[in-house]
Amino acid sequence: MDSIPSLLGLALRAGRLAVGEEPVGAACRGHKAYLLLLASDAADNTIRRASHFSQAAKNTICLQLPLTKAELGSGLGRTSCAMAALTDVGFAAAVAKRLAQADPQAYGPAWEALSQKARQAKKRRDQKHSPHKDKGKRK
Repeated sequence: MDSIPSLLGLALRAGRLAVGEEPVGAACRGHKAYLLLLASDAADNTIRRASHFSQAAKNTICLQLPLTKAELGSGLGRTSCAMAALTDVGFAAAVAKRLAQADPQAYGPAWEALSQKARQAKKRRDQKHSPHKDKGKRK
């Protein structure tokens, strides 16, 4: 579990992590969030709002982490963090994979779904950037 805050810190520095209620809500409303994360000691109101955000976004997976607000905030340069959302499918799949390795029963389905989305995104990127077969040929 120690690697999750550092992975989230990396995502934050890359601009792929929304931290706090307002940025997370905006990412979900904009259909940019893949994975919404909640601290284990998040308040009931925070959990309710996060659930609402992920339902409104339809494709956003919401998971409660086995990390406290202080532990979650530690990798983000904050004293605490109750809610964050990953806006990059690769980062989201990596976090879900680490969670699933620790607890396959609880986090395995999320990892399966996110790894599938990551593979699809990679396939689309590869197709977009691959040279066309007909390029340079005369007809």
